[in-house]
Amino acid sequence: MSVESVHKPQTGDGLPGDRFLDREEGWLRFNQRVLELAEDTDIPLLERTRFLAIFASNLDEFFMVRVAGLKRRLATGVALSSPSGHHPRALLERIAEVTHELMLRHAQCFHESVSPSLVKAGIRIVRWNELSEAERQHMQRFFRRSIYPVLTPFAVDPAHPFPYISGRSLNLAVTVRDPHTGRRMFARIKVPSVLSRFIDLGEDRFVPVEDVISAHLPQLFEGMEILEHHAFRVTRNADLEVDEDETDDLVQSLENELLRRRFGPLVRLEVEETISESVLEILREELGAEEEEIYRVPGPLNLAGLDQIADLDRPELKYSPMVPVEPRSLTQEDFFATLRERELLVQHPYESFATTTERFIAQAATDPKVVAIKQTLYRTSGDSPIVESLIEAARAGKEVVALVEIKARFDERNNIQWSRKLEDAGCHVVYGVVGLKTHCKLALVVRQEEDGDLRRYCHVGTGNYNPKTAKGYEDMGLFSAEREVGEDLSDLFNHLTGVSRKKHYRRLLVAPHGLRQALMRQIQHEMNNHLQGKPARIRIKVNSLVDEEIIDALYDASRVGVPIDLWVRGSCVLRPGIPELSETIRVRSILGRFLEHSRVFIFENGGEPQVYIGSADLMPRNLDRRVEALIRVVDAGQRMRLVGMMDLAMADSTSSWHMDPDGNWTRFTHDAAGTPLLDLQNTLRGDRHLRVVDA
Repeated sequence: MSVESVHKPQTGDGLPGDRFLDREEGWLRFNQRVLELAEDTDIPLLERTRFLAIFASNLDEFFMVRVAGLKRRLATGVALSSPSGHHPRALLERIAEVTHELMLRHAQCFHESVSPSLVKAGIRIVRWNELSEAERQHMQRFFRRSIYPVLTPFAVDPAHPFPYISGRSLNLAVTVRDPHTGRRMFARIKVPSVLSRFIDLGEDRFVPVEDVISAHLPQLFEGMEILEHHAFRVTRNADLEVDEDETDDLVQSLENELLRRRFGPLVRLEVEETISESVLEILREELGAEEEEIYRVPGPLNLAGLDQIADLDRPELKYSPMVPVEPRSLTQEDFFATLRERELLVQHPYESFATTTERFIAQAATDPKVVAIKQTLYRTSGDSPIVESLIEAARAGKEVVALVEIKARFDERNNIQWSRKLEDAGCHVVYGVVGLKTHCKLALVVRQEEDGDLRRYCHVGTGNYNPKTAKGYEDMGLFSAEREVGEDLSDLFNHLTGVSRKKHYRRLLVAPHGLRQALMRQIQHEMNNHLQGKPARIRIKVNSLVDEEIIDALYDASRVGVPIDLWVRGSCVLRPGIPELSETIRVRSILGRFLEHSRVFIFENGGEPQVYIGSADLMPRNLDRRVEALIRVVDAGQRMRLVGMMDLAMADSTSSWHMDPDGNWTRFTHDAAGTPLLDLQNTLRGDRHLRVVDA
């Protein structure tokens, strides 16, 4: 779609009718940027391998959720056009076109660039016909011992209907012939998920597990002639639907829905490009796959399993070790004493999650003066030190309230398991607000001070309380013992565990009852300031920008001349740089070693910036259907730190992707003279002054 086309039909408010891009294609272009990192030969080899795995895993989730949602709308007759004006059928056709292109490009990157480079580094993924005789004999023994016992071949005939193919499973389609009768039969073998994606041959040589199984098919179909075999893979709708108003037990209903997830409708069929038409026709007919749902790619399939290769102990092929620092202001052993003196802003993984967030909860658990801990948990690991600290606190007799979001997509089962562990220890576990997901990242510690008064110590974050992802996700957290922050968190937790519709807080902006309106007021305030000749500017960092009302407000601000800088990691449906609509808007994206995950909102406010950090992206679900929280940063040094980070990210001297009006992204890594541009993450990692501002 051209820039000119944006000025065709207009809405009643004077805005172009096709001012929004497609969200789905925007997300695919984000994954394309991930793929471009895998293609970048300046990045360490095993990190490129990991980016190939991330691309494949991301694409799985895209089909399971976004594509599945479009197909469900078509199937149920709710086929309304998207904000871009495209019908779901047209969107699905465009998704198929772009995805086919990206999957082939992904395979090409693996076969023509990453795999040959791995070979040069002494790491080989070999197919069965490349194995030595000794390796084949070793695999024969391994097959009998470790693979054969868990395999179950399923024949298809009048007595054996076509078996169910579970989502994301790797399978073999096998055609055999009975030499006595000449009858041909079809069979399916599922590759058990307990097996490694690649079988380790030793000395950094690996063979795909399906190759080992294929080589031993005569043992599975003894007395039969193996005619052909082909790998295939199915992706299914994995979104969950639980009517919270109609269930008496949310956990039980969710567990039942999880059992049904594996039986969701097909949304993609992946096959190796060598598959015969006769076998593909069987799969197409039995699985009910439409032509646009079939993806023929060079094998091996399921390259999300390349994580196994990326995890090899070859430090010379990876990023240099990351050693988080401890904020200089944390000089006192007593974390609470530090917070009584000043608020603390931290940025992970540059600053240690273990010595800040984990330490905060751990000290609260063991401090005899702490009487209560309240915390939201959206995603965390089952062996999390934070969960263990909450259990320890409850066993010590403290009041512990854990607000667990068991509807966190793809973490539902894990969250149910460790929430029961918390309950068994005596914690009060609450499952959020009916009809909403609780996505905010909050911790509240109530402590009795020396004078006998109760004081609240708080943490508001942008990321999950997860020690594993905190090593690879860029996130921020603000610790505070200020009275107004404590009162805000008390009010919000009372809202989450009780019943209220509180809209107004002191330093928090909270969705769904107040955040959208507050952001709209801030944008309008910048417009008014600009028209009055006062300093005005908007800087926003989010993972996704797809909310139409917010985007229209940004368009309005741009039309009066407000400079707007948008740092968007993922999908962005706003069109930047269009004359008379968005010519003052710049959109950048930064991807790299760490997943940019924090959300930052900065409004110039006449020269005294209003700065917020928090959990909310600019999406309808975040603003209208989730409990989200942004906190206003008041310390002048911390505000300038965040302003400086935003300006550095948006600078033309910084390596990033630039978005054009048609939704295309161009990567800039070198200047006109060929000099490498500044790498933001390396700069933040190495420049302690940028990350830590002393009082």
